[in-house]
Amino acid sequence: MPKNAKSKKFKATKSEMTQSQNPSQEKIDAVLSYYNAANFQMAENLANDLASSFPNHPFAWIVLEAIYAQSGQLDKAIISMQQSVRLSPNDFEAHSNLGNALLVRGRLSEAEASYREAIRIKPDFAEAHSNLGNALKALGYLSDAEASYREAIRLKPEYAQAHSNLGGALKALGCLSDAEASYREAIRIKPDYADAHSNLGNVLVVLGRVSDAEASFREAIRLKPDFVEAHSNLGNALLQVGRLTDAEASYREAIRLKPEYAQAHSNLGNALQELGRLSDAEASYREAIRLKPDFAEAHSNLGNALLELGRSRDAEVSYREAIRLEPDYAQAHSNLGNALKALGRLRDAEASYREAIRLKPDFAEAKCLLAFHRLLQSDFDEGLPLYEWRWDRTKELKNHKRNFDQAPWLGSDDIKGKTLFVHAEQGLGDTIQFCRYIKLVQQLGAEVIFEVQAPLVALLSHLHGVAKLIPKGTVLPEFDYHCPLMSLPLALKTHEGSIPASIPYLSAESARVHRWQDHLGQHGYKIGICWQGAQNIKGRSVPISAFYALSQIPTVRLISLHKGDGEKALDSLPEGMRIETLGSEFDSTDAFLDTAAVMKCCDLVITIDTSVAHLAGALGVRTWVALKFMPEWRWLLDRSDSPWYPTMRLFRQKRNTEWQDVFDEMISALRADLDQV
Repeated sequence: MPKNAKSKKFKATKSEMTQSQNPSQEKIDAVLSYYNAANFQMAENLANDLASSFPNHPFAWIVLEAIYAQSGQLDKAIISMQQSVRLSPNDFEAHSNLGNALLVRGRLSEAEASYREAIRIKPDFAEAHSNLGNALKALGYLSDAEASYREAIRLKPEYAQAHSNLGGALKALGCLSDAEASYREAIRIKPDYADAHSNLGNVLVVLGRVSDAEASFREAIRLKPDFVEAHSNLGNALLQVGRLTDAEASYREAIRLKPEYAQAHSNLGNALQELGRLSDAEASYREAIRLKPDFAEAHSNLGNALLELGRSRDAEVSYREAIRLEPDYAQAHSNLGNALKALGRLRDAEASYREAIRLKPDFAEAKCLLAFHRLLQSDFDEGLPLYEWRWDRTKELKNHKRNFDQAPWLGSDDIKGKTLFVHAEQGLGDTIQFCRYIKLVQQLGAEVIFEVQAPLVALLSHLHGVAKLIPKGTVLPEFDYHCPLMSLPLALKTHEGSIPASIPYLSAESARVHRWQDHLGQHGYKIGICWQGAQNIKGRSVPISAFYALSQIPTVRLISLHKGDGEKALDSLPEGMRIETLGSEFDSTDAFLDTAAVMKCCDLVITIDTSVAHLAGALGVRTWVALKFMPEWRWLLDRSDSPWYPTMRLFRQKRNTEWQDVFDEMISALRADLDQV
């Protein structure tokens, strides 16, 4: 705030008293008496009278400036400051104070001009250089802001605030290590500088050093226990590393300290959403919006919660409000695309994804979503290249990106006689689906080293085309090129008609098949079932009760293919429903060896979209898959068959979240099959 905004004892100067056009000493003393007695209303009234009678005398304007600034009437304070500057054009502090007020008011270009005038009058005015940097940073002139901060530091090397401000500019420029160094220098100069500790924490979060960031935020809070932003920022750091309950506690403390802090309410919503408490998250977002109706981010976050709650139309409304408030909000356009896609409005969804990318050309998440969108519609030519943006989509994927001295291979180089290192990259189901490409690479004349998740080594041990199969974590042998597994479709120029679908490309161990045949026996129509994925991905799982009607068909035997969390559902089956389980030894060591053998013993596998579906398809067993209304891209649209798996039949939701029609259709199809047996 302007210097003269602080309460202080005013005295009339000699020049003020000797000029006949000046207010009388009696009137000056009256203003001062009321001001120093904190009777600001009377002081303001008298000062306004003096300003009207003596507009070219600085006394009244200085008093009014102080009163208005002190009472938060910033626009009136600025008018008084402008009069003071007019009357004292060479007063560098007056120009700087005016710049401070203009900066707070958001009148950035005017603030810049005031600071530049202060510097013209007093070139070595370090504070004005630093404040000029603040105005330039707010205007988006980051390099110029950096230069101003550095000049302030040159003039005043121990100026802690300028070092901290420089850190902010460097962070915005993406120079994170330099920003860290600036904040640490500010802290060296002023160890109790709570803001610098908190700002350092923000940089450390971006650098991925979340434990160090937590320590910085906690130090800021130790120095300043009521530091609301530090509590909220600590919550952000804890949220990033999955300490959701601790993050919630930090956000709630920020809100306790400052109930009207809209950002903390929105952040709390993020934590609650991650905790699966969607209704509570919705309430937090709505409170943030109540406090700050033009809070575009909170509207977009609310849309995310509503979308996850299955309220796609309400989510669309929230995203559109975020975009109305902030038309260039790329994330909200991308999120809107998700809502429109969930509603089946594919053309509109695509337009939203493309708008997000137009606004932010390096927006990896939107490019991946557009990739999935195009692939879902069988457009491999655009979809597969866009999918290469997946490595920048999330921090987790960035951290898992493999970097080697050897060149990546995406199909352009001749690899005949070369060694190609192919590495699995995502889920087990993805590895099972795309390992079919190894044979095609080997047919190009390459020797293939294939690195897979350790639990899959035994299952994939006889995969055709692999020269060496190794588990993740093994010391790598020599190779010439490398390729992530899910980039092979791009490298091999896949389109819908060229998907390699020669099955089976995986097999079950014959001895294990015989053992399970003996265990299961030959009686009945055996259906292996899977109702929940390992990660219970939203919208894909079905309630175990959905299989009830199937279990009531005479001769049908339902056999659980589950391990882990999904088995809990077996403890509360509907009355009269029976599902056979396979015991604790089932797949107790390597993944899917027993599952594959049991599948070969079954007449049919019925599963949701999970790794079990890909295993069944790769084995070439007869498989029915229950798909949600808007499925994963690999299942394409509006078809009951799969170009990936010839023995598979797809049953699709007709309405979002509604599984009854899917299972009714399965029952009709199964009855027809049984009638033919």
